[in-house]
Amino acid sequence: MHVGDVSGDQSSEVCREGWGEPAQQSTSCAPAPEAEPGRVAPSDGRLSRLIRTIEGEIVPRLVLSRRRSGGVLESAAARAPDTVDVEEAVRLLLHHDVSVCSAFVATLRDRGATIEMICLDLLAPAARCLGRMWEEDECDFMQVTVGLCRLHQLLRELSADFRTEVEERAGDRRILLAACPGEQHTFGLALVAQFLRRAGWEVWHELPTTKAAILEIASQHWFAVVGLSLATETRIEVLTETIADLRRTSRNRAVGVLVGGPLLIARPELTPIVGADGTADNGALAVVRAEHMLRALTATN
Repeated sequence: MHVGDVSGDQSSEVCREGWGEPAQQSTSCAPAPEAEPGRVAPSDGRLSRLIRTIEGEIVPRLVLSRRRSGGVLESAAARAPDTVDVEEAVRLLLHHDVSVCSAFVATLRDRGATIEMICLDLLAPAARCLGRMWEEDECDFMQVTVGLCRLHQLLRELSADFRTEVEERAGDRRILLAACPGEQHTFGLALVAQFLRRAGWEVWHELPTTKAAILEIASQHWFAVVGLSLATETRIEVLTETIADLRRTSRNRAVGVLVGGPLLIARPELTPIVGADGTADNGALAVVRAEHMLRALTATN
């Protein structure tokens, strides 16, 4: 099982909360004003946390200058999805089943878009757009849930293509990814996992959901890096305690700790405060940070 599969299973569980054909809405993804401070979900507080995750952890638009795994440079003819493509993707996610969405992605790939471009310039902005539409009451809880569910399915389909291009480099490149104990978002972690695998990293096959599970896995298995995501300010203390315990109990006592998520993206100055070694706001940068931590670890051994 792969991290993408885990997130897909969890998204399927969310999908069972309600299915249905949503009414027509505008799918404009133009930048929107900031949401009203303190706004919470009118129907479910979990969706409020999910939207914060979408806006912060699902990466901003980014074009890679080169493949981080040391592979072939991107073709100059490659064309990244644009705003029009994102709006069309959102429309399809809301109004059609995943097979139609997959066909649209295939069209973009035929046009020259790389896997990185699809993930970074289409799926991530589409997730953020769904979040904005919910915040502006253009979509209700069920519609956003269904759209995100289909987004997870697309990522799972793309994960096979990621794996076919993985460079066999693992060695000490082993990483454990998890959300901060008490938080349940997984889409951003699934994206990060795909980029790490493509760069030759061995990603632990499941996402632990409790502090005890994180510590148990890290104490029984050697990892060069542990990556943790944080969405809400209320769990800063939990993350800090988790990292401190990781350093005391990890099988690799010199393990590198990488953090990300909406809160750390908005307030990177918290990185040393929670006890982490670095932060990354997208999958491509996570690979760079992890490689740097591995080099530092190798140099001290």
